Amino acid sequence: MAIQYYTDDVKMPSIKKRKTSNWIKTVAETYKKKIGAICYIFCSDEKILEVNKQYLQHDYYTDIITFNYNEGDTLSSDIYISLDTVRTNSEQLGTDYNEELHRVIIHGILHLCGLNDKTEGEQDEMTKCENKALAILEK
Repeated sequence: MAIQYYTDDVKMPSIKKRKTSNWIKTVAETYKKKIGAICYIFCSDEKILEVNKQYLQHDYYTDIITFNYNEGDTLSSDIYISLDTVRTNSEQLGTDYNEELHRVIIHGILHLCGLNDKTEGEQDEMTKCENKALAILEK
């Protein structure tokens, strides 16, 4: 299938789509998963808040919402990413915006691969896996 990139009320971030898609596929393969239909929707804080309220009944901003449509070992999802929150997080953490954006992009895939981040231990494992994935991108 395919990985597609869309925007909703924001400008498309300057990511290298082919390289990013190949990276996502490589990371998924390390978890014995295949890519199905993955749609990234880059949006504003206001749009992600609207999605969060409408579909999850959560009244707060977030950087990412991942809808899991997996079938077996095939990953499929609509993944909303707030570029506003990614920028704010990169500024607060003192990290490069593009690195933070790629961290969030792969964070959604890691959720689809079965990783969670509800507890402190799960958060530590998620961060470790994000860092490992980012190292693959750097190669």
